[in-house]
Amino acid sequence: MKRGLGRGLGSLFGDYERFDAQEEVSPIHIDANEKVLPSANEVGVLEIEVGMIDRNENQPRKNFDEKSLKELAQSIKEHGIIQPLILRRVGERYQIIAGERRFRAAMMAGLKKVPAILKDYSAEELTEVSIIENLQREDLNPIEAACAIDELMKTFGLTQEAVAAKIGKSRPAVANTLRLLTLPEEIIRMIEGGKLSAGHARTLITVEDRKKQLELANLVITKKLSVRDLELLVRKLSKPTKSTKKEAQSLELKEFANNLNRILATKVSIIGNDKKGRIYIDYYSSDDLDRIYNILNK
Repeated sequence: MKRGLGRGLGSLFGDYERFDAQEEVSPIHIDANEKVLPSANEVGVLEIEVGMIDRNENQPRKNFDEKSLKELAQSIKEHGIIQPLILRRVGERYQIIAGERRFRAAMMAGLKKVPAILKDYSAEELTEVSIIENLQREDLNPIEAACAIDELMKTFGLTQEAVAAKIGKSRPAVANTLRLLTLPEEIIRMIEGGKLSAGHARTLITVEDRKKQLELANLVITKKLSVRDLELLVRKLSKPTKSTKKEAQSLELKEFANNLNRILATKVSIIGNDKKGRIYIDYYSSDDLDRIYNILNK
């Protein structure tokens, strides 16, 4: 497993939290003609030319709302940038760790320089910090969040439990977010485009038939169904008919299923009776499958 940051975002925003927008500060001005650029050891807020700053290609948020950016740009024109960007030195330039939305709005507002605080991170740490910072701020769309969590797990060898601890979420919440990536590509695009909410998406996951998932997704959009409407519709569709009604199960078998749910920390379904049937164990990623295998192997 690759080394995690272990410091949390407190260290990332340590100087940022000490920065008071109401204080009288005298930022150090840095432009492209400077022969010696400051390092992360510099104390305080710097003023750095926007032309010397590069965006982070691993920024998990890919979509920036144009209307929201214009509103922020107008605010910056009137009041300036209240919160400094967090940057790191890369050769003779700087790369954004946190604050890309402010950076974009600042350029839109026509600013030549922006306030920033320097932090010393490796490329690997930058990727992890950038993803975690965005996930903790909860300003990603559901699919961006799912992709960010998936990238954290694959890139840094993290388990769902480890990711949950880093971003302050429960393991089930992380698992449910990852499950969004199992939806058909057409539905994923609907979520990214804001046509379906995370609540709609989570409800559609419970539908096993992928064709039916797409039909319901289109129905949500055309009929403008709420999450509650969709939940009721899915419940009605999944209600067994008289001919397919489940066999009555004993209390012992139901208790056995509940115990499996608790032990495996995932959904377990038993179809059948005490004499014959099937056990279904849900998993939502390869990491989840490994975790269940390790439990069963014991």
